[in-house]
Amino acid sequence: MARIKLDLPTRFIFDTQIQVHIGDINYGGHLGNDAILRLAHEARLRLLKAHGFSELDIDGRGIIMTDAAVVYRAEAFHGDTLRFQLGLIDFNPYGCDIFYLVSDGATGKEVARLKTGIVFFDYQARKIAPIPAGFLLRFEEQHTGAAP
Repeated sequence: MARIKLDLPTRFIFDTQIQVHIGDINYGGHLGNDAILRLAHEARLRLLKAHGFSELDIDGRGIIMTDAAVVYRAEAFHGDTLRFQLGLIDFNPYGCDIFYLVSDGATGKEVARLKTGIVFFDYQARKIAPIPAGFLLRFEEQHTGAAP
């Protein structure tokens, strides 16, 4: 079976730390696969908030997640602090991908790589909308894509 490969973006634009709580731990005693997406969601909210946006209001548009991919590299445990570095790549007329590099805050060891695809959404019309100009201008330097 082919493994998913997620290439690192050329640069990260946001950095935050999130602690692993007991509810994030599965029966194997480590960070659960469902929890890593919740933590990525928190990191994405923090990125947007740092730029004056929310998931429901980015220059009048919301966002929805279209897909997600996760590649696990190491375990994480209750009490660990994870460092999330975020980069935006692969812009298109309606959205982009958000890339997350997750590492152990104490050791620097890579824990996971994630990618979530987002599109902009007009919640009143209930349809996909073009990427807002303000968002595109704020993150235009990210158009460089992924590193080889």
